[in-house]
Amino acid sequence: MIARVRKSLDEKDKGFTLIELLVVIIIIGILAAIAIPIFLNQRKKAVDAAARADVTTISKQVATYLVDNTDMPTVSVTADGESYEMTGAGLAAAEIIGPVSGSLEDPAVAVTGTDASDVVVTLTFSGGTAGDGATITYDAAKGLGEPTA
Repeated sequence: MIARVRKSLDEKDKGFTLIELLVVIIIIGILAAIAIPIFLNQRKKAVDAAARADVTTISKQVATYLVDNTDMPTVSVTADGESYEMTGAGLAAAEIIGPVSGSLEDPAVAVTGTDASDVVVTLTFSGGTAGDGATITYDAAKGLGEPTA
């Protein structure tokens, strides 16, 4: 009997204690609490960057159109939501001017102005840092703006 007790004392149990496991779980929880919001914010910033790129592309195409034409073109999202198209008196048919960036949700475009010096291109989208229904504007006089709600 004493030999069995002595043998069990000599053989230590192998594994982690409950305290050690709890400490590891707490550390993982703290790291997740820090990393997840940062990751989600980076995703929203990527959507904003995509919106900036799309507005810049559209404004360049409108400026190019206005070099040869005097009427203001209309820009819209195609029915399938995959591309932006431009129509105007100087075009025989609707012209695809570029794809919608993959991360943009529900984009809508408006172009206003009377000539190249006062063109304003406004893109409305969802999923960015400014929330759903945010707009980003390119103004020929002021340049590219920041996304606003």
